[in-house]
Amino acid sequence: MSGKNRINIFPTRMALTMMKSKLKGAVTGHSLLKKKSDALTMRFRSILSKIIENKQLMGTTLREASFSLAAAKYAAGDIAPTVLENVSTASIRTKMVSENVAGVLLPTFTKSNEGTTAAELTGLSRGGQQITKCKNEYQRALEALIELASLQTAFVTLDEVIRVTNRRVNAIEYVVKPRLENTITYVISELDEGEREEFYRLKKVQGKKKKDIARKEADQAAKKALKQVSNAPSVPEKVANLLEEEDEDDLLFKK
Repeated sequence: MSGKNRINIFPTRMALTMMKSKLKGAVTGHSLLKKKSDALTMRFRSILSKIIENKQLMGTTLREASFSLAAAKYAAGDIAPTVLENVSTASIRTKMVSENVAGVLLPTFTKSNEGTTAAELTGLSRGGQQITKCKNEYQRALEALIELASLQTAFVTLDEVIRVTNRRVNAIEYVVKPRLENTITYVISELDEGEREEFYRLKKVQGKKKKDIARKEADQAAKKALKQVSNAPSVPEKVANLLEEEDEDDLLFKK
C-alpha cells in the first residue's frame, strides 16, 4: 500500500485503537458539519428570496418617495433650507444585534426611534400635506433600506461560512476518512501477517522440539539396550577334546 494514502505509523494494537477512535471522530465531525451546512444552506436560500422581494419593494418605495418629493417641491417650493434649520439630531437610528444560526453569528440591523420627529410644523402654510407625505414615504424607504442592508450582510456572511463548511466537509470525506481507513487496513494487515509469522515460528519450534525429544528418546533406548547386552552373562564355547574317541568312517574300506 502506498504511503501517500495513509499515515506513516508503526503497526501496533495501540496504533490501531487510536486510528479507530480518530476515524470515529472524523465520521461524527463530518455528520455534524454536513448538518450545519444543510441548515445554513436553507437559511441562505430563504434570505436570498427575501432579498429579491425587498429589492423589488425598495425600487417601488424609492420611486414613490421621489414622486412625493417632486410634488412637495412643486407645492411648497424649495423646502431644503427650512428642513435643515429644524433638524438637529437624527430621529431614526439603527442598532446591530447578532443572531445565532447553527453556530454562526449573523448581524441584524434594527430601526430605533430617537425622540420626537423634528420639523413637525414645517410647511403648514403651503404644501404641508405633500411635505408630510414625502417624509412618510422616505421613512418607509429608509426602513426598507435597513432591512435590505441586514439581509445583504447576512447573505454575504452565510455565503463565506457555507464555502468554508463545505470545504471542511469535502476534506473530511475525501481526504481524512480515506487516509484513516487505509491506515487501519494497513495496520490490520501487518498485525495479521505478524500473527501468521508467529504461528509459523511456533509451529516450527514445536516440530523441532518433538524431533529433539524423539531423537533423545531413541538415544536413551539405544543406550539402555547396549547396557543390557553388556550386563548379560557370557556362555563359553565348547572346545573339542582330542582324547575322546569319535566314530570316524573308514574311508579306505568303505564300500
